[in-house]
Amino acid sequence: MNKADLIEAVQKNLGGDTSKRAAGDAVEAVLSAIFKGVKKSNVQLVGFGTFKVVSRKARIGRNPATEAPMKIKASKTVRFVPSAALKASV
Repeated sequence: MNKADLIEAVQKNLGGDTSKRAAGDAVEAVLSAIFKGVKKSNVQLVGFGTFKVVSRKARIGRNPATEAPMKIKASKTVRFVPSAALKASV
C-alpha cells in the first residue's frame, strides 16, 4: 500500500461524501503530527505501535566496492515497534 492507496482507503472509510482532497489532507495531518511528535519524544498509537528515536553508536564498516574498513559516525534514526495487536493480525 502506498500513500495514494492509503488516501483512497481513508476516503472510503470516512464515507461517500468525503472528497479525495479532504482524505489526503487528513492523512497529511496525521503524518505531520507524527513527524513533529517524534522530534520531541516517542509517539505511541495504542493498538498500532510506537515510533521512537534511537541512537546508533559509531562503528567500523566495510566499503562494499573495495572491502576497505571505514568509520561510520554515530547517528539517530526512527524505529517503529508494532503493538501486540498489530503483530497478532499479521
